[in-house]
Amino acid sequence: MRINEQIRVPQVRLIKDEEQLGVVPTLDALRMAEAANLDLVEIAPTASPPVCKIMDYGKFKYEQSKRERDSRRGSKQVELREVRMRVKIDTHDRDFKIRTARKLLAEGDKVRVSVMFRAREITHPEVAQELLTGFYDQLKDIADLERSPMIEGRFMSMTLDPSKKAAAATQVKAREASRAAATAATAPAAAAAE
Repeated sequence: MRINEQIRVPQVRLIKDEEQLGVVPTLDALRMAEAANLDLVEIAPTASPPVCKIMDYGKFKYEQSKRERDSRRGSKQVELREVRMRVKIDTHDRDFKIRTARKLLAEGDKVRVSVMFRAREITHPEVAQELLTGFYDQLKDIADLERSPMIEGRFMSMTLDPSKKAAAATQVKAREASRAAATAATAPAAAAAE
């Protein structure tokens, strides 16, 4: 954004205190801004003539950065986490990997589930396919299949995305728990008042 003397056009459409003052020579607009101890800020440079506003530029920049910080604070960065297995994995170990993936998905992260092949195990990709399909069947309630199982080098992997349905259900449970806690906290006070 250009401010004050950086604005070099002969005329501007001027706005002051949310009121349009019309098309004004740039020098007159600068004088009005100086008289008010504010800045002349070009807010629409592509308009004909450019639109300028008399405002406190420092305060404007501060509020803009504050809004950006608040919007970033509300959003969570989704990470891609990985769970690796071998083709010859035992059922207990597989169940442990499923619990780990369930925990990661509940935290809102995407999960890549990979099966590693060694030596001649790669000649039987159907075994890994069955393993990954069974893995996904165990997590269907909280995960969506983002990418189906594919072979990449010595690995066969699939990507699971946290389910939108599961996230909504988790939020509903959290709301119900907070309501129950609030009700429990107010119940003793109401009983004491009687």
